[in-house]
Amino acid sequence: MDHFQHKDGVLHVEGVSAEVIAATVGTPVYLYSRATLERHAQVFRDALANVPRTHVAYAVKANPNLAVLRVLAKAGYGADVVSGGEMARAVAAGMAPGDIVFSGVGKTRDELLQGLETGIGQFNLELEEEGHVLAALAAERGLTAPAVLRVNPDVDAGTHAKITTGRAGNKFGVAIDEAPGIFARLEGKPGIALRGLAVHIGSQLGDLAPLEAAYVRVGEMVRTLRAAGHPITHVDLGGGLGVPYRPGETMPSPAAFGEMVARVTAGWDVTLMFEPGRVIAGNAGVLLTRVVWVKPTPGGDPWVIVDAAMNDLARPALYDAWHDFVAVRPTGERIVANIAGPVCESGDTFARSREIDAVAAGDLAVFRTAGAYGATMASTYNSRARVPEVLVDGDRYAIVSDRIDPAQQMAGERVPDWL
Repeated sequence: MDHFQHKDGVLHVEGVSAEVIAATVGTPVYLYSRATLERHAQVFRDALANVPRTHVAYAVKANPNLAVLRVLAKAGYGADVVSGGEMARAVAAGMAPGDIVFSGVGKTRDELLQGLETGIGQFNLELEEEGHVLAALAAERGLTAPAVLRVNPDVDAGTHAKITTGRAGNKFGVAIDEAPGIFARLEGKPGIALRGLAVHIGSQLGDLAPLEAAYVRVGEMVRTLRAAGHPITHVDLGGGLGVPYRPGETMPSPAAFGEMVARVTAGWDVTLMFEPGRVIAGNAGVLLTRVVWVKPTPGGDPWVIVDAAMNDLARPALYDAWHDFVAVRPTGERIVANIAGPVCESGDTFARSREIDAVAAGDLAVFRTAGAYGATMASTYNSRARVPEVLVDGDRYAIVSDRIDPAQQMAGERVPDWL
């Protein structure tokens, strides 16, 4: 369930008409629903009711807007971050440093030091050398860094190749069979407390079977490590639950996920950590756009040219991803058309030969399920304005990220005197 519904023939975000926002903020613009974010956050928490000890850290990469993070901080969520910038955002949004988990395969020494100085709750190590460097940095400052080792279980997540992270050929984590040796070499090292394992096999997962297979392998390794005398108190099970993008599409529910986790992890006696992102933010946002032209194509489908482009919503160009296209004021008439933006790339195409609401130049429409991996992946390609973001709360709304126009972009550039 979300809070984007047609009322009196016009699409509303909670209690606000999309037409009102378009008139005051302009298009393209991302629109987020606070009520939807809060509901999804609660549904995920409820799904873990039968898991004894949990820690939920929202995957900031999905949508790092400060207002979105503040909503989730108020809902009791911590943060899963993959850069120093995301760490700073989480703290600025009110998330407790001790509730921050630092993931990512390329943490720099400066970022590791930032995490130590911030006092974050956990470092997810991606390789043994990272553990030695982190230990040295912490010991120099009289600190002890809580950490877990990310293992790669060599499980195919069954998702798009570009968002699969748990196979042997992926860059993430260490081969799971290497864990005992790494634990033995890091155990007792000053500056680090290696307390468990982490796993994350991919994103937009539509089947729980790969997750269960990965968790079973992790459980076996927990028993192996304990048998060798290593205290294992935490296991980070990552995120990756998919959300429906197409009408009628179904995905495993958080409740089904929670039931599987409770069954597979029974007897582990650890704090289980989770990193939901898309499942919280995906359906809590849309990209509002205006039709610029409807371009006829002799012998083919017309092109609906909108003012949003691949620089605003990159997923279709990157992954051939589907985002449902819905008119703000539908007439009931349907057409088959291609949908594209104005960027000078053939890849700036959102859909081909798709049945959609009939639209004409000047009409408003939205790309649905755009709350995750939307604005955060946006760019200013073709010197286009950086897309703004709006948060709706009941019958009120606020711009939570400004439109950054070309003049503002150029103000940050410099031409050297010798030119």
